[in-house]
Amino acid sequence: MVRISWCDAGFALAAILALAIAHGSESFAGLVPCALCLWERWPYRLAAAFGIAASMLPAPFGRVARGLMTLAFLGAAGLAAVHVGVEQGWWPSPLPECAAPVLGWGSIAERLARMPAAPAKSCDEPTYLIPGLPLSMAAMNFVYALVLSVTAARTALRFPGGQTQ
Repeated sequence: MVRISWCDAGFALAAILALAIAHGSESFAGLVPCALCLWERWPYRLAAAFGIAASMLPAPFGRVARGLMTLAFLGAAGLAAVHVGVEQGWWPSPLPECAAPVLGWGSIAERLARMPAAPAKSCDEPTYLIPGLPLSMAAMNFVYALVLSVTAARTALRFPGGQTQ
C-alpha cells in the first residue's frame, strides 16, 4: 500500500496552480508571454513532478524528491528575480530572444525574410495581471516562488522522514 504525503502533494498542486494561472492569463486574459516568462515555467514543471514523487515514495527517496522540489521552487524564484531586474532596468536580459532581432546586412528582401513571423513581447516590458496593483506578473511569481521554497524547506526540516500526513 502506498502512503501519500498530502503535504508534498499540496506543494505539487501549488506548482500546477502557478502553471494554470500562467496558461489562463494567456488564454483568457490575452496576455503575451516573453521569453523569460516561458523559462520561468520550467521549474514549476519540475517541482510538480518532484512533489508528486515525494508524496508517494518511501522515506529516503521521498526526502531526495522533496529536496529537489525545494530547489526547483528556489530556481523559479531566481528566474523571477532575474526577470524583475530586467523589467526594472537593473541589468539586460540574459536571453538573446529578449533583444531586438539583428537583421544584418543584405537586400531589403533578405532582411525581411530574417524577421520573425510574429512580434515577440519584450522581456523588459512588465505585464500586469491585476489592474491597479503595482506588481508585475514576474514580481508576483517571485513572491509566490520564494514563499513556496521557504515553506518547502521548512517542511523538509520539520519532517525529515519524508512522510508528512
